[in-house]
Amino acid sequence: MSTMEYHKDFITYLDTDTCLKILMCLDDPADFVRVTCVSRSWRHSVIANGLCKQLCLRMFPQLSRFAFVVELNQHGTKEHEEVGSSYSMEWLVLQREHRVFSYLGKALMSSVAMNCIAKTVGASSTDNFPQESIDNTLEPRDVISGRYSYWSSDGQSNPNVPETLTYELVSQICVITEINIQPFQAHFQLGSPIYSANSVRFKMGHPKDSLDAFDEELFVWTYTSPEFPMSQENRLQKFKLPEPVLCIGGILQIELLGRVQRQEMDGLLYMCVSHVQVLGGSLSPPFNVDILQPSGMFVLKRDQLANHQPVVTSGNESQDVSDEQRGLGDIQRIVTILRAQGVGVVEDEWDEDEYDIDDFDPEFAL
Repeated sequence: MSTMEYHKDFITYLDTDTCLKILMCLDDPADFVRVTCVSRSWRHSVIANGLCKQLCLRMFPQLSRFAFVVELNQHGTKEHEEVGSSYSMEWLVLQREHRVFSYLGKALMSSVAMNCIAKTVGASSTDNFPQESIDNTLEPRDVISGRYSYWSSDGQSNPNVPETLTYELVSQICVITEINIQPFQAHFQLGSPIYSANSVRFKMGHPKDSLDAFDEELFVWTYTSPEFPMSQENRLQKFKLPEPVLCIGGILQIELLGRVQRQEMDGLLYMCVSHVQVLGGSLSPPFNVDILQPSGMFVLKRDQLANHQPVVTSGNESQDVSDEQRGLGDIQRIVTILRAQGVGVVEDEWDEDEYDIDDFDPEFAL
């Protein structure tokens, strides 16, 4: 086989559907960025078919509600769009989506675990306010200044009356993997009863911008978890979601279902929680969202100035090197390696000047 034949681009010999099936086998956003470095035809195929966006949608179906993407420059404003033909404008949109979803894919796969609760929103009921407020659930200690710290519901005679605890997360776009809850044990009562629920369920969504004065529901829920059984034990119980969930809107609600413990003093059933953790990662500041009311669709915004910053800091300082300097060097090294190994880089199709540096994040290649 001659050298010229060895470097033929297989994509030019296959139909579009077959090419897409091959490329869609990739399951890492970094792979798509590397593919765009191989040749002009490969780059065009990835961008024109929105493969980075499709991968993100496979990973997190909640992204299917996005309306369009926006890139913000260093001044916090939208990048200027040049006027041109409908085809050129459509291509600019596809390139923008490719850039945004490439960075988003990397962020979704590299976020560092943290407690994502920013503050409490409210509880469906509280027995003694503010002594037994939902705010107490943010404190991991059971006793503070000689006083027990916990939230308590109102007492009910019906065991099926549910309760809810609602929290605002650290940003409007978070990846949530696990919710941990510790029921409260009343050591000051006879027998030290534990006021757990029978089971729990979790909802995620965003505030509702409703003008209807009779609309009592304040939130739109875009995700509802399966129901998890809760043990009547005084420990931090871990409820891992079946798959990581992208919370768009920054609101999480815990549903406590089924009362199991009566208070001896009044014979009523209560639920009490001493501590709550919501584990996951924030995608802000590089990413943010605007919710479009009343449709519930959202605008995904990427801050270009935050490209070099880690999604969630892990304590390590990042090197102060510009994206362009790092990106150009890494692109050239990748092309050199691919050519040296003879993996199909098409010499007559590669145009280094054509490649948009902003499409490439050097961290993908590390």
